[in-house]
Order: sequence, then C-alpha cells, then structure tokens
Amino acid sequence: MFMSGLGANFEFDLKKIIALSTLSQLGLMMSILFMGFPMLSFFHLLTHAFFKSLLFLCAGLIIHSMNSSQDIRDMGYVINMFPYTSSCLIISSFSLSGLPFLSGFYSKDLILEVMSMNGMNFMYYFLYMASVMFTMSYSFRLFNYLMFMGSGNYVFQSYYEDMKMMLSMLILTFLSIVFGVMLMWFMFKTPIFIFMPFLLKLMPILSIVLGIFVAYIFSNFDINYSNNFIIFGFYFMGGMWFMPIFSTLGLYKNFMYISKSYFMVIDSGWGEYMFSYSHIMYMYMI
Repeated sequence: MFMSGLGANFEFDLKKIIALSTLSQLGLMMSILFMGFPMLSFFHLLTHAFFKSLLFLCAGLIIHSMNSSQDIRDMGYVINMFPYTSSCLIISSFSLSGLPFLSGFYSKDLILEVMSMNGMNFMYYFLYMASVMFTMSYSFRLFNYLMFMGSGNYVFQSYYEDMKMMLSMLILTFLSIVFGVMLMWFMFKTPIFIFMPFLLKLMPILSIVLGIFVAYIFSNFDINYSNNFIIFGFYFMGGMWFMPIFSTLGLYKNFMYISKSYFMVIDSGWGEYMFSYSHIMYMYMI
C-alpha cells in the first residue's frame, strides 16, 4: 500500500498510475481484513469498484484519442478537448483520494478511524496516513498534469465524446458521488459513531491537505538540476524499490536465454536439418 502509493507519484505512464492506485487500494482492503473487519473491507471493495471503473473508462478514452500515447506529459489541457470526460476523471480521482462526502470518503474514513482505535503501534498508523497522503498526491498530480501542466502536443487533433461512453460515465459518476452513503445505510443496521480525540479525527483530512502540497512538489520537481543522491532516490522510488529487477529480470532472463538457445540450436538448427530439410530432400529424390 505504501510502496505502490509512493511509486505512483514518480510515474508518467497513465495506465501505470491507475494500476498502482488499484494495488494501493487492494493493500488497504487486505490490511483491514487481516485486522478482523471483513465488512469494512467489503464496504470499501464495493465503493472502490465504481469510481475505479469510471477512472478506467475516462483514461481509456483519453489514451485512445491520444493515438495510444500514455505519457501524461503529453496530455496537457485535456479539459478543453474533453470537458465531460475530464470532469468525470476529476470526480473519480477525488473519490479515490477520499475527499469528504464523495463515495470513497465513507469507506476510507471509516477504515482509518477503526484502525486508529484498534491499538496499533505508531509505525502502522504512520504507514496508513502516509498512504492516504500519497493517494491524494498522485491523484492531484495527475489532475495537474492532465489539465494544466502538460505540453498539449495533441491539441491540434479533433476529438469527440461518444454518447454511449458518456452515458456509462454519467451513471458511474453518480454512483461515485452517492453510492458510499447509500451503501452505508444498507450494510450497517445502526449508525457507526467512533469517539476519538479531535486531532485524530482531523488526521485523514490533514493527510489529504498535505497530499496536495506533496503533489505540488512532485509536479515541479526537475531531475535535471538534482544531485546524484536525489536522482538515485527518484529511480529507486519510481522503480518500485528495484523489485522488477529481481522479480522480472532475475527470474525470467535465464529461462528466456535457454529458450533462445533451444530455438537457435534445435528448432532452427539440427531439428530443421534432421527433419524438415531431410524430408524435403527425400521428396525431391522421389
């Protein structure tokens, strides 16, 4: 949850940002499930389904219109080209971040309050609040790049918003706003009230506000004018802490090398000579 949220702040690929946000929310659901609150995990799963599907629809339409370009640095001023799609994307991103009174707020805030009263140590509490901050950070950073900061390399093209897509996005946008409170009424028979100190009550909201400030820092960060330590940290955090090097390259490189050697020696070498080539020569002799 913490790793994927932090890594999404260094990504420029729109699909990777959404995939990492899904991974972060799955981490939130699994963590609260392991604490012994399956209803809260299921509650967040249902609310997450609607605003994340809306986010995928909006991102897919934008990527399709940008000639399959997924770089958010090329998507500046999308709100001028896709006003309706951009509005739906903003609502789904802010609902994902847990902005107050949107659908994701009711499940995420309830999870954070239950976690705060569960007697966990400070490290777990810090990881939860930092994850909330990073969720708001990459959502606001994505909003900033897509709406204002990008280069706008594709603004000269003509676009249109499909009516079928707009109808689907309209339904999902409505559910991304009101489904959280409606589902809370259906799932919980009695209203849930958690009495906490005032500062603990404000911590999720403060994490969201701090996430906006962190998003501003990430959006204006220029790696070309940084020292080697900051550059290393940039690639370390953006590369999922170098895990793909071990999980992908380390596991599959040797197998792919063996497969290539087998293809060159057997399939295109002795196997071809002993079977296919010999059979063709025999047919010529007949």
